[in-house]
Amino acid sequence: MSVEATPGAKMIYLIKRRPSTSREELVMHWYANHMPTVIQSQKDAAASGKPHARRYIVLLFDANRDGEHPWDGMAQLWWEKPLERPDVPSGTTPRDTFQQKAEPYMPWATTEYVVIDGSDHLSTEPLTLNAPYPSTRSGFFRMSFFVKAKPGADYAAFFDHWLNVHAPNVKATMEEAGGFRYVVNHSMTPEAESYAGLAELYFPDVSCYERWRAIIKPDGMEQWLDPEGTLVLRGNTEMIGIPRLCL
Repeated sequence: MSVEATPGAKMIYLIKRRPSTSREELVMHWYANHMPTVIQSQKDAAASGKPHARRYIVLLFDANRDGEHPWDGMAQLWWEKPLERPDVPSGTTPRDTFQQKAEPYMPWATTEYVVIDGSDHLSTEPLTLNAPYPSTRSGFFRMSFFVKAKPGADYAAFFDHWLNVHAPNVKATMEEAGGFRYVVNHSMTPEAESYAGLAELYFPDVSCYERWRAIIKPDGMEQWLDPEGTLVLRGNTEMIGIPRLCL
């Protein structure tokens, strides 16, 4: 199976709220006070011919089995090329209320591979009684696998196996179980990041995921994985800032 990389870079920002902030408070300020500013800044950059994000989506995560949120969510922005890593994390000096409520965060540059598109199952419809965006979508079950590699891993061999052996296995099993979208994201600088990559799997509901988990077969991926450092989160709600190719 040959999977082409999405052109450019998919910049990911993992977000965790401050200890004094409730989950609901973070999400409200993210949606109402931060996303509109990001949307407008990208529109302004596009209008002036400057580099800008072509797409902007926020994924929210449910609590884990212990009732905790290792990450509350992540923002994903698609750019023509990776952004430079700043010396100071965003939000160190807050510029809006959302950044007052969230821990400072850094960008994570990844290369995206859409193995199963399934975008027709995910709405990006604008709102009609308020500003078109941000809007929201739900009605699906999403699993996010933040993959940690073993120390000293050969990333070239690891990523080759992921795309050419593991991804076809996951794809075939998802199709059997009823999954509709599968995206692999490889870190552009895996040695410098917490995770080597991220896999995003979408299903109509949790029962389809449970079926996938029951029938998926090992394919050798585990030889590179650090199981203790790998994080698995689920979610069923996303916030749409800039839909696909909107700018």
